[in-house]
Amino acid sequence: MNRIRPCLWYDGAAEEAANFYVSLLAHSRIDHVLRAPADNPSTPEGAVLVVDFTLAGRPFMALNGGPMFKFTEAISILVETEDQEETDRLWEALTANGGTPAPCGWLKDRWGMSWQITPRRLLELMASPDPDVARRTMQAMMTMGKIDIAAIEAAARGDAGHA
Repeated sequence: MNRIRPCLWYDGAAEEAANFYVSLLAHSRIDHVLRAPADNPSTPEGAVLVVDFTLAGRPFMALNGGPMFKFTEAISILVETEDQEETDRLWEALTANGGTPAPCGWLKDRWGMSWQITPRRLLELMASPDPDVARRTMQAMMTMGKIDIAAIEAAARGDAGHA
C-alpha cells in the first residue's frame, strides 16, 4: 500500500477530472469513489467527495473541496513523453475544452491543473555533457509552447533555423 499520494482539490469536478486523466495514460484507473456520508461544507450527503485513482501507476486523490482554493503552477504533473505523437496527443487532449497552452511545454487543463508535457528527448539533450548542446536545446525550448522534438534536435545540432 502506498501511504503517500497527492490530493488534488476540485470544485465539484473531481470525478469528471479523474475519469478524464485516467483515459489519457496507460496503467491508469479509478480505484474508489467515496460519496459523502453526511452533508459537509463542500458537498451534500451522497455526492462524490473523494475519488482515488491511479495515473500511470501513481496513486492520486481528487477531492471535491469546494470553491475556496484554486490550482497554481506551484504544483504540476509532468509527463515524460516517448515521441512527438504522444506529445501531440496529450497536448491536444489537455488543452481541449477550455485548457490553455503555456510556454516551454506547460499547459493548464480545463480545471486549471498545470501539466508539463515533456518529451524524454528534451530532457536528454538538456542534460548533455556538451554545454553548447544543452544551451542550444534550452534556448530553443524557451521559444516553444508545445515541444517540437525535431526542432529541439535541430537546435541541439546547431542547425540554423532549426527544423
